[in-house]
Amino acid sequence: MRLDEYIEELEPDEAAERRRLADEKSYEILDYVEGLESRFESAVTGDSMVGSTAPSVFVGRSSYPNVNAGILAPVGREEHAEEFATSGNWYAQGLDIDNVLQYRTGLLNSRRSAKVAVDDVWDGFVGIQREVAIADRPVDIEIGLSETPSFDAERYATPQANAPAGPNATAESADLRENPHVPRAVEKTLEDDDWRAEGAMTYLYRRGFDVYEINRILSVGALGLQENRRLVPTRWSITAVDDTIGQFLRGSIRSNRSVDQVRVFENEYMGNRYWVVLAPGQWEFELVEMKSPGSIWNPDPAGDVYLASASEGYEGRTGYVDETAGAYYAARLGVLEYLDRIGRQGKALVLREVSDDYWAPVGVWQVRESVRNAFDDAPTGRRDGRDALAGESGVAETFHTAVRQIIPHLPISMATLRRKSDLVAGLQTDLSAFG
Repeated sequence: MRLDEYIEELEPDEAAERRRLADEKSYEILDYVEGLESRFESAVTGDSMVGSTAPSVFVGRSSYPNVNAGILAPVGREEHAEEFATSGNWYAQGLDIDNVLQYRTGLLNSRRSAKVAVDDVWDGFVGIQREVAIADRPVDIEIGLSETPSFDAERYATPQANAPAGPNATAESADLRENPHVPRAVEKTLEDDDWRAEGAMTYLYRRGFDVYEINRILSVGALGLQENRRLVPTRWSITAVDDTIGQFLRGSIRSNRSVDQVRVFENEYMGNRYWVVLAPGQWEFELVEMKSPGSIWNPDPAGDVYLASASEGYEGRTGYVDETAGAYYAARLGVLEYLDRIGRQGKALVLREVSDDYWAPVGVWQVRESVRNAFDDAPTGRRDGRDALAGESGVAETFHTAVRQIIPHLPISMATLRRKSDLVAGLQTDLSAFG
């Protein structure tokens, strides 16, 4: 499909409007919280919770190296516990911001202060937390609380700072009500005390574990050399896993043949729009973010579009990305997974437009899944080098042509993009790219 025809079919659905939650301030989430409080009151007797099913864990980062080690469990919907864990299923189900916040606020974070050095700790509260994290399904537990969970309605009504999360309560104790089921591959990484965390992560990924599962396992210090095993704050572990798996995939594709066409892929989710341009050449990657006035990290509706970018060449990066933070590694992973799947390499430009419909942050998982699924209808490719069937992506003659045709659909000009983007700026110095 020619790129101009492809783009015409990708105009935003005006009928959807995504409910304009930021403007209307129709936070149905507050009504949900009222019902949630009632469920907690019936489930919590005094300072103890009679039992729940925990699908996930959380490790805080304040006061590091002393952190809050938490077990996350829904209250009143234990039979649906698995649905509360962040995963690609949220995208597959088409959850909107309201849905995600309902899942997030529905989780009680029962936590205790803990030292990050865990070595071979498998008893007490931290031990139970680690058991929950390495299991491949939600675990039935019983938690004793030292305080009654409290709700702060104002925190739910002002998501500009942080996405609403469920209530916290200090845990006195935690006990398993069943033997968690741990996959054999995870047991192998636990048993090998001389296996560096990076190698263990890629081992699990190659055996079908998604980054969400690997993140939980890394976060509770269940990977790496025995003497180095530490609780890793959840926010850090998410980026660490995306980066580690991304580096592994980059190493896998760098000896592959280049893609032979310039293709453009597009996706839109939760008020974020993504354009991915793949072009022939050696591996290069760049993410450019355009945050519209009135959006979550650019709240002034009368301000300018906020731009952020980060890039890497054939050899990758040596330092952490500051401007785009975790979104960079999440987007890069989606591109690398696709290139690995089709057995090719190339240069990739990801353009992310954050509109004012993105009224509450839901996490970098939506970046990861949006880029992953931008390739849904794309060529599947074959590792034997034979041509694959073409999917629904736009084809352009040159990288320059592709960017030029996308520009009218972005909130910035070509001149502005060129000043911010290394890849786009490079077009001016490489005349051969014009064809």
